[in-house]
Amino acid sequence: MADLVIFGAGDIAKLACHYFTHDSPHTVAAFTVDAAFRSADQFLDRPLVAFSEVTERYPPERYEMFVALSYTRMNHARAEKYHQAKDLGYTLATYVSSRCTWLADDRPGDNCLILEDNTIQPFVRIGSDVTLWSGNHVGHDSTIDDHCFVSSHVVISGHVHVQPYCFIGVNATLRNGLTIAPETLIGAGAIVMKDTEPKSVYVPDRTALFPKTSDKVKL
Repeated sequence: MADLVIFGAGDIAKLACHYFTHDSPHTVAAFTVDAAFRSADQFLDRPLVAFSEVTERYPPERYEMFVALSYTRMNHARAEKYHQAKDLGYTLATYVSSRCTWLADDRPGDNCLILEDNTIQPFVRIGSDVTLWSGNHVGHDSTIDDHCFVSSHVVISGHVHVQPYCFIGVNATLRNGLTIAPETLIGAGAIVMKDTEPKSVYVPDRTALFPKTSDKVKL
């Protein structure tokens, strides 16, 4: 398996390095960021190089790349670097945790980050550049298209189609048979019961502050 260069120098890059190092055949050789964001020569005791120079020092004939960015701009920031890395000739690595329950026949696309305790049921299809944080359920016959970010403990029921560039927040629930339109933002704790419109936002009511302090409440 090729050595790996990770694009990014933040929390997601740090976590991706840990997962690839401890639970994959990859060896993380270096990190890269755009020159304007390069504030040091190293990150996690590995070289941190400008993206404009990465092919010279870590050529795509020998190294793979993983783009470790968040859901900024509804995943478009990550998608842009994904395409730039591919244009440079890099193979983009995918990580699937050994602690993920993967029951689908098809493997995910490239540049996916699928963490522990996800349950991927039969006949699920997952595209490229998809992040599934820990503890999600993806029901049978569902599809998650490219450039999506699913945070933790989300329930995606069966026959759901999540279209590109969506974000789904912690503990959200999606009823079966839905189509989640491109660039839908589903907030933490939302319960979605019908198809969404492109670029729609679903945010549930927030828990109200109780008028008494905890020492005045009888338990």
